[in-house]
Amino acid sequence: MKVCIAEKPSVAKDIAQILGANQRKDGYFEGNGYQVTWTFGHLCTLKEPHEYTPDWKAWRLNYLPMIPPRFGIKLIENSGIEKQFKAIESIVQKADEVINCGDAGQEGELIQRWVLQKAGCKCPIKRLWISSLTEEAIKEGFAKLKDEKEFQHLYEAGLSRAIGDWLLGMNATRLYTIKYGQGKQVLSIGRVQTPTLALIVNRHLEIENFNPEPYWELKTIYRDTTFSVTKGRFSTQEEGQAFLEQVRNAEFEITDVTKKAGNEFAPRLFDLTSLQVECNKKFGYSADETLKLIQSLYEKKVTTYPRVDTTFLSEDIYPKIPNILKGIKDYEALTAPLLQGKIPKSKKVFDNAKVTDHHAIIPTGVHPNNLTAEEHKVFDMVARRFIAVFYPDCKISTTTVLGEVDSIEFKVTGKQILVPGWRVVFGGKEKTEEEKEADDEWVLPDFVKGERGPHEPDLAEKWTQPPKEYTEATLLRAMETAGKLVDNEELRDALKENGIGRPSTRAAIIETLFKRNYMRKERKNLIPTQTGIDLIQTIQDDMLKSAELTGVWEKKLREIERGIYDAKLFMEELKEMVTQVVLNGKNAAYKQFSIEEKKPEEPAKKEKQTKPRVKKEVKDSKATLVPNDELIGKPCPACGKGTVLKGKTAYGCSDWKNGCAWRLDF
Repeated sequence: MKVCIAEKPSVAKDIAQILGANQRKDGYFEGNGYQVTWTFGHLCTLKEPHEYTPDWKAWRLNYLPMIPPRFGIKLIENSGIEKQFKAIESIVQKADEVINCGDAGQEGELIQRWVLQKAGCKCPIKRLWISSLTEEAIKEGFAKLKDEKEFQHLYEAGLSRAIGDWLLGMNATRLYTIKYGQGKQVLSIGRVQTPTLALIVNRHLEIENFNPEPYWELKTIYRDTTFSVTKGRFSTQEEGQAFLEQVRNAEFEITDVTKKAGNEFAPRLFDLTSLQVECNKKFGYSADETLKLIQSLYEKKVTTYPRVDTTFLSEDIYPKIPNILKGIKDYEALTAPLLQGKIPKSKKVFDNAKVTDHHAIIPTGVHPNNLTAEEHKVFDMVARRFIAVFYPDCKISTTTVLGEVDSIEFKVTGKQILVPGWRVVFGGKEKTEEEKEADDEWVLPDFVKGERGPHEPDLAEKWTQPPKEYTEATLLRAMETAGKLVDNEELRDALKENGIGRPSTRAAIIETLFKRNYMRKERKNLIPTQTGIDLIQTIQDDMLKSAELTGVWEKKLREIERGIYDAKLFMEELKEMVTQVVLNGKNAAYKQFSIEEKKPEEPAKKEKQTKPRVKKEVKDSKATLVPNDELIGKPCPACGKGTVLKGKTAYGCSDWKNGCAWRLDF
């Protein structure tokens, strides 16, 4: 009997129907020589600290760092999980072959491997690896099953990530909670969430501490066109006024007119991050909302696998393009011109070197039915991007006009669309209002070199502006490039290697920061709470909060996945790092913390249906915080004058009568 394990019941049902396993059993389908069962998210997890060493149940500084000699997994305590696992275990142990049909990504590989390990699987294991859930894709995948060994590096990367998150999260969270949490709040520290919070806090503080400075701009209007002085801005009004007086009474003369033809390429296909960015800009969807919507479209078989970080297609997709275009019937007016001739095969779209496990997000060619309004918006974006990449380039003409007044040079640039090309696909939908305002798409009058005439100069006072607070869109881009915000797509591709987090986890990281009350949302802006600010300012260790350093670790995890970095070496480096983080934290000076209450009207409260999985080490924190008697008699960490005393429910300062309010509950 062959046993197939899918990622969720709905996928198992689809696979069972295709394989002819139509008999429903308790926890699986059976028939035609197959048994098809399923998981639903993580059934197993890494053991908790006290399951390695009983003493680690207590949150005490002298027990840190907690580094188990060998990590183990356990079944998550849940009656539904336990029941389904027993069903899996009973059929796996009798199987002749197991086919891992889990989610085709790092997390999916880890989920299924752990379940099979826990179930005591001894038989050969194959892997179903597909990029969509259509019947055609599933049949093709079963015809080309892969050996599990081909995905060993993927599993090692997922395991290294999970252990790394456990080591840093468990140790740093306990360290900072014991030292600074005042018995009121668990201060969650994470390998990705903390440097992400640091990006938000540092930007906010940069804005708060920004000192605007005045400058002056000299412009002049000639033939209803505004020209700017090429010298740039003036740092003093006197300098600008002198130039204004010089040009006020002289005529404006056109000295040069240059027209340059050029092409604009269609926007790239979507990866998950770029889709989340666009949905946040255009519709205000959070990263988590967009992930849920594109996941739903994938499960409805109308789009391909969403958790991807490439904007390219592999060359084997090229023969399928005409049928996909024919399948999206609602866009027939746009696809018909493409289907009349040969579909172009551009290196900007098809590049095997830039595709690893999965290609960019595209439609599958299945006609979308029963989509919600939100799902339709997301599908429309994916479909139009897909169609646009096969259209001709947009042809433009850029005109640069130079003018002169009494030897002082002015300049204006305009852009004209000559042939819209791919732009017809969007019908004006592609640009946001902000982008339209920033665009120079307007046609200049026909200027002739040597013409002269009156003009209207003006000197305007301006002030330097601080950077803008992060939105989810700009934060996602910053996470993708480890804090380096760049617009150039090729440069961004190069920086992705050192991005923090994975496309599939960034939405959950952002939601976790809301849940921890480290930040809140004001309109679209992400604003750190005082707790979030204090946490980042208290952490002096760059290893915990530097996006660049975290990006280096992410790069190594990606290299483990590709088989070019040793997972064992990574773990040794990680253990050294955690040991150093704990040592640095223990030796750091005490600092009073602001524990800010969460306001009920905040978005994080409102979006409570979103439940990203979080480490279980933070549950029942007050129950595990126990007396830390090593503090008794030590100098008070707040005032330094008194010594630490132990009361019935908390530690306090002996100098409390003189106003020291330091207290640590247990």
